[in-house]
Formats: sequence, C-alpha cells, structure tokens
Amino acid sequence: MLILAIGDVVGRPGRRAISQLLPGLRQRYALDLVIANAENAAGGIGLTLATAKELLEGGVDVLTSGNHIWAQKDIIPHLDSELPIIRPLNYPPGVPGKGYIVTKGVAVVNLLGRTFIGDFDCPFRAMDQLLAKLDQKIIIVDFHAEATSEKGAMGRYLDGRVSAVLGTHTHIGTTDAQLLPNGTAYVTDIGMTGPLDSVIGDDVEAVIQRFLTGIPRRLSVGKGKIAFNAILIKVDDETGQATSIERIYQEVEE
Repeated sequence: MLILAIGDVVGRPGRRAISQLLPGLRQRYALDLVIANAENAAGGIGLTLATAKELLEGGVDVLTSGNHIWAQKDIIPHLDSELPIIRPLNYPPGVPGKGYIVTKGVAVVNLLGRTFIGDFDCPFRAMDQLLAKLDQKIIIVDFHAEATSEKGAMGRYLDGRVSAVLGTHTHIGTTDAQLLPNGTAYVTDIGMTGPLDSVIGDDVEAVIQRFLTGIPRRLSVGKGKIAFNAILIKVDDETGQATSIERIYQEVEE
C-alpha cells in the first residue's frame, strides 16, 4: 500500500498547492491513501467546514489536526460527523471529535505532544490504550508536537507497533526520514504546505514586528511561491511494516 502524508496545510496557498499537485501525484504513484494535516488550512489557523470540503474534494482522504483545531468554531459540530476529520487522541474524555479513524483498512491516528505546547493527557499512554483494541495492521500516526526529542522518543516507542510515526506542527521539514529498526517509518517533521516567502506560513513583516515589539498582532498568511511537502510511505499489506519512506517536495508558482 502506498500512502502519502502531506505536511501542515497553511491557508489558501496550501489549499491551492493541493488542488494543483495532488491529482497528478495520485495518478503518478497510484496512491491508496492520502492524509493531510489541516489545522492551519483556514486563514492560517484552524479549519472550517468549507476548507475541509475543499481539501477532501481535492483528493485528500483523511484530515488530521492539532492544537489549533478549535480555532474556527464552525468546524466543532462536524467533528462528530462522518467527515474524515480527526483531532488529537489525547484530549480529555468528552471532548468533541475522534482521535483516530479507520478507512481503506488503515487506522490513522492523531496525537498531540506536551512539551512546549500544553498540558494534555499523555500521548504515549493514550497510544498504548488504543493499540490494545485496534485490529488493523497498517497504522499511521500524525504526531503533532514541538520538541524534536518528544517526536523522536515517540517514534522509538512505537517502532514495530505502528507502520509510521510522522511529525507535524513546526512547519519546517526535517532530513531524517528513515525506517526504524523494527519496521516503522519515521520523520521528525513533514514540513509545511504553504507560502515560501513567509515565516512558517505567516506574513514576514508581521512576524518580525511581533518579535521586535512584543506586542501581539494579527498574523496573515504569507504570499508568493508555494512549497508542497509530503512523505510517501510504502507499507507491506501483510505485516503492516513500512518498506520505504521518501520525501516529496514540489513548488507551485504564485
């Protein structure tokens, strides 16, 4: 099975890159499943019903998220619907939405890190509890976390128990895509699908002024050439182990 995981989609530029590139990638690689982290797809923060539908209609099968999933209130009632949108598994019980989804025989799980992000339930123990009841052999984990050490620890912790642990959240793609010793594909961060002329997707001048002054100000999505970052994984259908991992990078002109 060939699975493509797309890094954090930022605003309209990120959605545009998917609409332009994903149909060709699906055909070129004969993709079986496409996952995209969409927590910044609406104006650079959060996800709306309209932007979710745009991404799904553009060829994405599952939308993962992170700590910004609550930023756009109109999506919250739809998190418990049949739409293939998931929020982090390790939010407390009773929170709207679901932390994983099973589609095309694949379990896609969303986890949220705690280091430098916030006080959430333990993602390691939350994953242990889920694995105890999952029957699927192919399991893909989107670990939305800040600290590289926490991501690396999760990869090693789940090595051999899931097919892939793919980091999101920092918007900066890392060069450590690899197969871990027990057959789990791993990368610390997939990277951003959004504007290159930006600071992790946001308008350059607005971000610089925030650093210079310390005064909170609204950030808008950057403009210009668009980067498309994704990770392609090949998984053995019988064992659930990853057999290859490859970074996919393309650019789209403004």
